[in-house]
Amino acid sequence: MGVTGKLEIEIDIKASGDVFHELFGTKPHHVTNIVPHSIHGCDVHEGEFGKPGSIVQWEYTLDGKKCVAKEIVEAIDEEKKLVKFKLIEGDLLKDFKSITFTLHVVQKGEIDAIMWQIDFEKFEDLGPYPTGIMDFIIAMTRDVEAHHVK
Repeated sequence: MGVTGKLEIEIDIKASGDVFHELFGTKPHHVTNIVPHSIHGCDVHEGEFGKPGSIVQWEYTLDGKKCVAKEIVEAIDEEKKLVKFKLIEGDLLKDFKSITFTLHVVQKGEIDAIMWQIDFEKFEDLGPYPTGIMDFIIAMTRDVEAHHVK
């Protein structure tokens, strides 16, 4: 029997949250220029960047291993400043039956925060859980922030 779960983190940032929403919503291929040490490729396989229903493939390094993830863009909500991707192929599906990533810009008065949520279902109740993926996302978020604060 599988296990479902959710990991969520909110990261206060010095850059505008709009930068993150635009970057991951409409220009994810630009992420490779900002964090080439961890994300090496981002290509659209069906549809076009910035359109729900499009299929995007990522090439990245996680825990020293080169990996691939193919995701379908489930939602890009301009009003809520939310982007949602569901993994449909790739290395992570060896450990997870399903995994979905959501980025949401949270406005907190004078500052913005980036909320990342990972919804997942495992095949069985044996490790690993996606904590390493969340660490990867936090580091990437900080790198994108540093790039835009310069």
